[in-house]
Amino acid sequence: MLDNLNSWEFIGLLLIALLIFGERLPKVIGDGMRMLRGLRAMATNATGDLSKELGTDIKLEDLNPKAFVRKHLLSEEDEAALRKPLTGIYDDLKGELSTAGKLAAETKANVNAMASATPASTSSAPAATPAPARFDDAT
Repeated sequence: MLDNLNSWEFIGLLLIALLIFGERLPKVIGDGMRMLRGLRAMATNATGDLSKELGTDIKLEDLNPKAFVRKHLLSEEDEAALRKPLTGIYDDLKGELSTAGKLAAETKANVNAMASATPASTSSAPAATPAPARFDDAT
């Protein structure tokens, strides 16, 4: 959480906390740590209770609603039925991309072949470019 703070920012936050809380800062930090320990204990107890009720081993990561439904409520056939329409679209898109890749490779090969087939210039001087037309106001 504090990974993106450099040392000066961290020191600044500590000074602000010291100004706000003063002598009570150690007590406030202790209360905060106690609260975090209590929240962790509640989360552990909740996952334990869910594991007992459902009869399976639940980890904290499994409490994500998508993962929970996928793991505990859907069978493999149900999940395959849900994925089937998306699989067809994915296969069609993959085929189109491979066709586009082949066309791009063919076009590149044709351009390279045409570039090598053009006759080389006999002189080493650069080709003359016409000067831009100049329009003078003749009034």
